[in-house]
Amino acid sequence: MKLDPVSLRLFVSVIEEGTIAAAAEREHIAAAAVSKRLSELEELLDAPLLVRTNKGVTPTAAGISLLYMARSALNSLNEIVVQMREYGHGRRGSVHVLANISAISQFMPELIKSFMDMNPLIDIRLEEKESLAITKAVAENRADIGIFTRLPHGTDVEVFPFRKDRLVLLVPDTHLLAGRDSVTFSETLDHPYVALRSGTHLNFQLIKAANDVGRSLKIRMEVSSYDALCLMVQAGVGIGILPQGSVGIYRLEGVRTVVLDEPWAERELMVCIRPREGLSSAAGLFLEHLLDG
Repeated sequence: MKLDPVSLRLFVSVIEEGTIAAAAEREHIAAAAVSKRLSELEELLDAPLLVRTNKGVTPTAAGISLLYMARSALNSLNEIVVQMREYGHGRRGSVHVLANISAISQFMPELIKSFMDMNPLIDIRLEEKESLAITKAVAENRADIGIFTRLPHGTDVEVFPFRKDRLVLLVPDTHLLAGRDSVTFSETLDHPYVALRSGTHLNFQLIKAANDVGRSLKIRMEVSSYDALCLMVQAGVGIGILPQGSVGIYRLEGVRTVVLDEPWAERELMVCIRPREGLSSAAGLFLEHLLDG
């Protein structure tokens, strides 16, 4: 015989009930089978565990020690079952999310906080990537969920609408364009730019828009984040274009936003996943939160 959870549970029941008959009734098993299990347990452990009398059973010193250990072991086994069932129902687990800088700076903090408040046993691993890298990584199963600015991607992923944002022009309040209510992109091209780094969708979008009107973008400096872009514009290094929702985060003085009068200034952010059957339960819950939030 090997030590097993059933024998430990029967042993605990006998101690708690005080008689083999009562324990057998509680566990829905024949009294003779309970008695046999207890004898086998004593033989296996090579120690007397119970004192049997006509009034019932009482534990020996070894039996009391086993009682505490058995309860702890049974509790640990039960916790394994509970936690694994939580994984199966999506209440426990981890989700790897890739998002571009626009989604992270404008939308993700509140969404992640509200999700984790409702699902405290699910961990979210959030990583910033460029939009094209996001769709590729999700398609190749290197991430569960991606959030990117809508663009042709050519990858095998399902795509859902997420949010919209609008690009605006950010200028120092002493700049020639600071007094304008709105400007076209062409009107900005005579001025030096602070631009988001090469490889980002926004960098590509601005260079393409300049090429479409037969001009070039005068990039004076490239930066890796919106906060750096805002600070450089504030210092007078150049002008910049970024989502309107990102500007308000930094509460800068000495700068002004100007409406960018271009149809492409209105952008769509999308969520992508592999085919739904490939999602874990936890990732499925987070996807629903993103789409409903």
